[in-house]
Amino acid sequence: MSDTEAEQSTTDGGSKAAAISNAVVRLLSEYTGRGPTKARTHLTKDLVTVLLEQTLTKGERSLVGDGKTDLVLSMRFAFQQTMRDDLVTSVEQITGRQVAAFMSANHLDPDMAVESFVLVPERSDAA
Repeated sequence: MSDTEAEQSTTDGGSKAAAISNAVVRLLSEYTGRGPTKARTHLTKDLVTVLLEQTLTKGERSLVGDGKTDLVLSMRFAFQQTMRDDLVTSVEQITGRQVAAFMSANHLDPDMAVESFVLVPERSDAA
């Protein structure tokens, strides 16, 4: 996880972004047996996006090489649905905000994935 990076679009939140990157990498490793080699979290007002690189296991890379991309994408989707609650809980704990929606996608060549969390808007004092 030494390649975990954090970026944010707001002036605060660098440590939150790093914590989210670390949590997502840890959970992916626990669920799939291998974590990504790079994770970069972007925070904006109501959106958390985690960009992951080199996510596939050796077995998945072999399946991709054999043309079984649909199987790999289907398997990754199943992992994402299984991890959903743990991922959402981690983001909520780190940000102190409730997650309204979670979306996840994988790309095989290049080997990248994205985990996106839409946060419930904060109540403004003027509202």
